Amino acid sequence: FYLLFLRFQGVTEGYNGTIFAYGQTGSGKSFTMQGIVDPSTQKGIIPRAFEHIFESVQCAENAKFLVRASYLEIYNEDIRDLLGADTKQKLE
Repeated sequence: FYLLFLRFQGVTEGYNGTIFAYGQTGSGKSFTMQGIVDPSTQKGIIPRAFEHIFESVQCAENAKFLVRASYLEIYNEDIRDLLGADTKQKLE
């Protein structure tokens, strides 16, 4: 599968960041993105990215940050919000 990082290093400078995973069903996209909690060496890209962002925010002085995230799945032309209350509900 393909994994793209688009301007991720600039998120603490005010740029939007995108991580895009594309590939066949069963190719490991979800595991790569989410990983598992224990052992910590198996954490996915999303928890590692959040750690990086929030460590940077904590270290910044004289700055305010607004952090927003979305986690979408597009499968068979259906879009679902994986951070929403009902992850099975399709978005328009």
